[in-house]
Formats: sequence, C-alpha cells, structure tokens
Amino acid sequence: MTIFLTGATGYLGSYVANGLLREHGQKLALLVRAKNKEEGAKRLWQSLQMHMDFPTFYEQLNDRIDIYLGDLTDKNFGLDDATYKKLAHEMTSVIHCAASLNRKSNKACFNVNLRGTLEVLKLARLAQDHHGLRRFSDVSTVAITGEVSHTNVLEDRAVDWSKSDFDPYSRTKKFCEHMVHELLPDVPVTVFRPSTVLGDSRRPETTQFDMVRAFVFLAKLPVVPLDSKWKMDIVPANYVGAGIVAVHMQDKPEHGAYNLSTGVDSPTYQQICDALQKANIGSRRVFAPQLVPTFDKLVDRLMDTPRKWGVAPAASLMKVFLPYLTYDTVFDNSRIQKVLGAAPTPFPDYCSALFKFATEGNFKYPYKPWPEDAATAARRSPRTNGVALAGV
Repeated sequence: MTIFLTGATGYLGSYVANGLLREHGQKLALLVRAKNKEEGAKRLWQSLQMHMDFPTFYEQLNDRIDIYLGDLTDKNFGLDDATYKKLAHEMTSVIHCAASLNRKSNKACFNVNLRGTLEVLKLARLAQDHHGLRRFSDVSTVAITGEVSHTNVLEDRAVDWSKSDFDPYSRTKKFCEHMVHELLPDVPVTVFRPSTVLGDSRRPETTQFDMVRAFVFLAKLPVVPLDSKWKMDIVPANYVGAGIVAVHMQDKPEHGAYNLSTGVDSPTYQQICDALQKANIGSRRVFAPQLVPTFDKLVDRLMDTPRKWGVAPAASLMKVFLPYLTYDTVFDNSRIQKVLGAAPTPFPDYCSALFKFATEGNFKYPYKPWPEDAATAARRSPRTNGVALAGV
C-alpha cells in the first residue's frame, strides 16, 4: 500500500510523513520540488530532522520513500509519461497537504491551491479509474467558514457560500474542498480543517515561524488591542498530524470532515497572558478591545517602516492575522477527540517555551546539514529505534 503525500517538505506535511512512517510503516510516494534525487533527499532531511535522527531518516529513505521530482503547479507535476503512470498505478490513497499559506497573494493562492489541487485530482482520477483509491484526504482549514464571529463552528455547518471570505487563502481552500467532492464523487473523501496551528506541545522547537512572530509581537505589547475574554482556537502541530494520520488509516472513518482544533476548551487571551506572566515573560498587560481600529491603522504605518527597524515583518503578519485574532470563534473538535481519545494540550501549557525558543533563536531552527558521507553517518550515529515523542 503506497500513500501519495504532497507537502512532505512543509511544516504540517512533515508531521504527517513522520506519523505514517513510524507508526504505520507505510510506503510513501512524495512529490518534492528539486533538481535531482540528491537535492530532493536533502530537502526531505531538512523537513524531517525535527522528528527523527539521520540514521532513522536514511533507513526510511531507502526502504519506504519514493521521491518524485516535480512541481505541484506543472501539468502532470512535470513528470514524464512513464513516471506519471507509475505513480498513478502504484498509489492506493492520497493525502493532499501541500498549500500556499500566503494570505496576501491572490497569485500564490490561486496557482498553488487551485491549480495544484486540480493536478492532484487529475492524478487521483487516473488512479481511481485504473484500480480504485482507498481514500483521498484533503488538508483544508477552518478558515473556509469565512467571516464568522463569536460562535462555535460544527464541521457540517462550516461551508456557507453566502459568506464573505477573509482572504485569498480561505477563498481558494474552500473551493478546493468543493473540487475534491465534485471531481471524485466515487472516491471516499475525508476533509481535515486545522485551526491556528502554533508550535508543538511536546517540545519548544518549531520550524514554522510566521504565526509565531505574530504571537511574539502581541506578547510584547503592554497594551493588547483584544478582549481578555475572547478565545483563540490554537492547536499544536503534533495533534494535527496525529489526527490526519489516525483518520486516514481507518478503514471507514465515521465522518467526512474533521476539525483539527481545540474547540470550546480554547484559551482566552487572558489565560495566555497569565501563562506568559507566570513564566516571567512580560508584566501585567492591559486589554483594550476598543483600540482594534486604531491598532489596525498603526499596523498599516508600521508595515512601511524601514526593514532595519525590525518591526515591518511583524506588522505585515499582524495585518494578515488580525481578522483571525478578533473573531472570537472556536471550532468543535468532538469528532477528532473521539478518534484520538484525548484533547489537545492547551496552548498556555507550552506557549512560554515556544516564545523563548523563537526569541532566543532569532526565529530560526538550527538545521543539521546533510552528512558528507551519508552512508557512513547512518551506520555510525547512535540509533533511536524510531521512538516518537509521546503525547498529543
């Protein structure tokens, strides 16, 4: 059984790939954008090294991973006919995790999310017509709900085409869900909708810093332009990855869509600030929701400041994420809790460790280089026997 996984070199995709390899011993066909197999392997190592040591990775690479060199937005991913047919004929299910998260760019979202998804669906259609697909899993987002506020969203009530969308990202991901159902009516489809994914509840390290920068920016403000009672549905990446893997590997999932979220147990901004203060990060903060319009204008001005000041990047992120910070909306997670048997670790439990890792490391992950002699390094390095960190 071979699973075709897109986005394995991305943040969430690395969690999914790691779970499939370690917990289920699955064979993976991975689409990687690279000039050659060596470069593709190095890109995968950069993505997966947060989850495994090099000997484990090297063994998985040789035993369970097939790298397909291609681009999501090219016709047939840029693969030659023989390679494309080989992929279609060997794969038995699909997890489509690749996406552009650029909420400011119509071009990026339309090219990667729409055209890219269409290419994945064309491949899935060919596989289904040849031998049948066990499942097509689409990793979407809770943002497809559009402009909502002060509510708890259930999966079956999420899509409302009459509502306006926050940005190109939410708009294109909503249409991607629509395409999957319309073009694969005879294939079992599961849609996953992560909420705001921020860090890993088991460790401080992360390789994804966009939302972390926005979090740090807000955490440093003495006056926070938010209501202390508003909730923010933040979920750790390890919980999201575990949910995708668990449901995809089920023979018959109970539902067609799952919110990968914290739901009604999502923390308030007061609870997050209390956790930071307890860790001696900042002093007592003043909440001022009436300043949201003023803050929005201030962010616009900060975006135009010289980059050497160091505030423009954070301000740009705040401009993008501000609508999501003020809508006080959570997404029911009872379905995925039933599957995993546990709720996600609350963000206040690990937010201070994430803050310290990001700020002390200047928002960079200490990547390990590819060994000059990979085979020798794989033999000589200490082994971990593929033991994953526990907890969700």
